[in-house]
Amino acid sequence: MRGGCLLSFFSFGIASVFAQGAPAADPPVWEFNAHANFYFIPDDFFVLPLFQADKKKLHLEARYNYEDRQTFSAWAGYNFKGGNALEYTITPMLGAVVGRSDGMAPGLEVTLNFKRFTLYTEGEVYLDFQSSENHYLYSWSDFTYSPTDWLWFGISAQRIRVYETALDLQRGLMIGAGVKNWEFTTYLYNIGFEDPFVLLSISKKF
Repeated sequence: MRGGCLLSFFSFGIASVFAQGAPAADPPVWEFNAHANFYFIPDDFFVLPLFQADKKKLHLEARYNYEDRQTFSAWAGYNFKGGNALEYTITPMLGAVVGRSDGMAPGLEVTLNFKRFTLYTEGEVYLDFQSSENHYLYSWSDFTYSPTDWLWFGISAQRIRVYETALDLQRGLMIGAGVKNWEFTTYLYNIGFEDPFVLLSISKKF
């Protein structure tokens, strides 16, 4: 009985030594970012939700009401990150589009950071399965300056199909603020032109 106890204690000790000596595997780390874009446009209102998930080089994304109303798109991409004074994240993607519009889309997202300046741009070429006449180039770009870590302002331009005007490119001003993992940004588009509208964007990282 005593020998069995000693053997058990010895085995437990050996296992503990090996457990301490072996490096612990890093747990999988995901980064999530949820957005809700509220479009307040003349005689209309709609919400464009967007969800992003990143794990190291892998980038996943889901959008609704982006390529068209009542249309969902799912994306997969690869993150290239680097830089020193100029930090960059470049993500080529491929998306599938289903709903009122059906097709596929190669896309690209780019973020450049230099000191307190940030350029973010995303674009895609939507390829419709039904007709080549429905092919469309989508784009969205923000150029901002951050005087503090929680405040930023700048200019923005976008080209999306869900809201089109006489202007080929919707352009405007933006200002945003961050509180912990929350960000709130207000866009004022087409000021001084026809069909001005407001976009309120809310996002949370977790």
